[in-house]
Amino acid sequence: MTDKRKPVFLVIGAGAGIGGHAAARFAAGGYHAVLARRSDEDGLARLVGEIDAAGGSASGTLLNAAEDGTIEELVERVERDIGPIEVALYNLGAQIGNRTLHDTPHRTFELGWRLGCYGVFRLAHAAFSAMVERGKGSLLVTSATSAVRGNAGQHSHAAAMGGRRMLCQTLNAEFGPQGIHVAHIVVDGAVDAPDTLGKLLGDKFEPFKAAKGEDGVIDPGALAETYWHLAQQPRNCWTHEVDARPWTDVAWWNDNPAPEINSAGKGFAGPGSK
Repeated sequence: MTDKRKPVFLVIGAGAGIGGHAAARFAAGGYHAVLARRSDEDGLARLVGEIDAAGGSASGTLLNAAEDGTIEELVERVERDIGPIEVALYNLGAQIGNRTLHDTPHRTFELGWRLGCYGVFRLAHAAFSAMVERGKGSLLVTSATSAVRGNAGQHSHAAAMGGRRMLCQTLNAEFGPQGIHVAHIVVDGAVDAPDTLGKLLGDKFEPFKAAKGEDGVIDPGALAETYWHLAQQPRNCWTHEVDARPWTDVAWWNDNPAPEINSAGKGFAGPGSK
């Protein structure tokens, strides 16, 4: 029996950057957007209100994705009470800043893995059965430069993002032939996101953007169009991995930044909730 309810776009990591803009884009395209973030209930309500004011359909929930059972419960609740999850976006980052090995506690490293890799596994584990039964579905995963290149000071982040990338490949190998589109999006540059990169840089955020110049920082609204395109691709030409960066930046495979990740603006991609 076909589910007649509106299809759902679920985003875990719905901050004011990529996650919030992607939710708005999918809501404009006819989806009900479910926005989940760890904290800042007022910010969450603001994002949902903006989507509603624009004529879209959205709802929001606070979620601590590091806790066992939370992602699974959310998926079950959305499928039961709202509608079928047709597109899921995992947009949580695992960036803890530039730290030496001995300044990275064991618990901090493990938290990076929980948010950066294990969360993707849990989302797929919870959502894919229903998608396979329906014969369609997409999992979009925001990633970062650290998924493809490990720099000094990025031990936790690179391990988490590298695992995220490989997990996306294994999920794609198993579920692509079953009708599930898995796409890994490497955001190879700084994103204009006030509650992620902005929070990390603090009062250096605006000077950083000014130094980057016109079009030197990724516009999350423009990037949301890439997410929309990936989810709408026909099955005969699916894209599994794509990378995005400002036109002024050198691609990750040619770049050789100094260890000062903060000043280079690398490694901060893949934002999420506050």
